[in-house]
Amino acid sequence: MIEAVGLTKRYGAKTAVYNLSFQVRPGTVTGFLGPNGSGKSTTMRMILGLDAPTSGAATIAGRPFRSLPNAPRQVGALLDAKAVHGGRSARAHLLSLAQLSGIPARRVDEVLGVVGLQDVAGRRSKGFSLGMGQRLGIASALLGDPQVLLFDEPVNGLDPEGILWVRNLMKQLASEGRTVFVSSHLMSEMALTAEHLIVIGRGQLLADMSVKDFISANSADFARVRTPDSEPEQREKLTAAIGEAGGRATPEPDGALRVTGLPLPRISDLAHEADVRLWELSPHQASLEEAYMRMTQGAVDYRSTSDPRAGLQEVPAGYAPQGYGGGPGVPGQMPNPYAQQAAGAVPGPGYPPPAPAQGHPYGAPAPYGAPHPYGQPPAAPMPPAAPADQTVPHTEDAR
Repeated sequence: MIEAVGLTKRYGAKTAVYNLSFQVRPGTVTGFLGPNGSGKSTTMRMILGLDAPTSGAATIAGRPFRSLPNAPRQVGALLDAKAVHGGRSARAHLLSLAQLSGIPARRVDEVLGVVGLQDVAGRRSKGFSLGMGQRLGIASALLGDPQVLLFDEPVNGLDPEGILWVRNLMKQLASEGRTVFVSSHLMSEMALTAEHLIVIGRGQLLADMSVKDFISANSADFARVRTPDSEPEQREKLTAAIGEAGGRATPEPDGALRVTGLPLPRISDLAHEADVRLWELSPHQASLEEAYMRMTQGAVDYRSTSDPRAGLQEVPAGYAPQGYGGGPGVPGQMPNPYAQQAAGAVPGPGYPPPAPAQGHPYGAPAPYGAPHPYGQPPAAPMPPAAPADQTVPHTEDAR
């Protein structure tokens, strides 16, 4: 079992982890979630004795990592798949780790087979792909057949087959009674792998509960209702009935209704009483990703913004962006916001004047034999050669 009690880590004025307490129990896969910069890697490093906590303690089986006898036989970890000497082969890397920990050499070949690297065991690791490096890192963690395993982003760089293999491996290790602690940003994969979650934000504990309870506590379930698209009056009638019954119906972009505050049987009864036909009545339960985003939205340190210049670039003549018409007045289409600029109007302040309109390179086919629009430009004329009897002066030393 892994246990953290009041774990705090400061780097000068920066507090990476603050008063963090949790337990990772054996027999289950525990997911470790949090935004970038939330302190997940720092916490794992303190558990493994790589960083000393400012205060608090982290123990494995009741003892600090550094006091465990022959720790590699009891704890396996993958924190950085690139922590390998590039000049060593996969087998040589694992063999050196085995010799340092008193692990028999036959175990090296066993774990190479487990991770699927037996055919490239003699290749230098510097030629490995990202996914192959991840497999080698997992092999290093499994080398001592430990009871406690920590993985930081173990599926990074793996193909779908590799991701499925890691998922099954984690579950198998936990079913054998081992403690499995996995950090990942792939919410869909974590929902299929982990049974328990520990979520942190800005170095502090946000949640310590099962996946099912986490989703239930951090999501708003609703019912999705659809009436005939050709009869909007039926949707309005149902919306009014739902409001009178104490529910709330919000229109969705595709024309359906999102209904909250009422159970599905009650919605069905209201539709029947109002003589409204239903094309769809289905429950919606939030995914782990939705619940995670809902909980951590206030603990994200790095947020991207939209490009302020997006949509302001000049559009070549003859081209209309998808979803826009060629200009104002086209029935059934939105006016082209670029039409005025393309027609030669004076641009707004701070923007360059539009270039002269040119034919689109993918417009009408050019006559046979015409120069290709992407061909080479004509070569510049060569300067006349000097007469044979004229000596050209040298300006540099010929040496």
